[in-house]
Amino acid sequence: MALNLPGLTRAVKLQKRAARVGFDWPSTGEVLAKIAEETAELVEARDELSQDEVFEEMGDLLFVMANLARHLDVEPEEALRAANAKFTRRFRAIEAELAARGKRPEDSDLAEMDAIWDAAKAAEKAAAKSK
Repeated sequence: MALNLPGLTRAVKLQKRAARVGFDWPSTGEVLAKIAEETAELVEARDELSQDEVFEEMGDLLFVMANLARHLDVEPEEALRAANAKFTRRFRAIEAELAARGKRPEDSDLAEMDAIWDAAKAAEKAAAKSK
């Protein structure tokens, strides 16, 4: 299997190969339970273990997230690119609104920026509904 594939794409390919021989969860419920387990392990690593163990647990969580994408028939690289684009749009909205207020993000705080984020999100959802 190509080692130069993006990590999420390779994870899905590895999981498909394992699924072909029966090494797979039968439903998304089990995958979601595994995500909860891996999240708890990451929190434990963050709070009590080394950075190497945090690194390992983060990889495990990303791997199982790719498995969930496979179970949901979602291409994870595309989903992540879309999420990156959405984040970029909304962060630009924060910057634009702050500029209209005569401020920069560095002059703001999380509460103010989060409120602008929520407004941008609501505006996007309203625009999508009106189409």
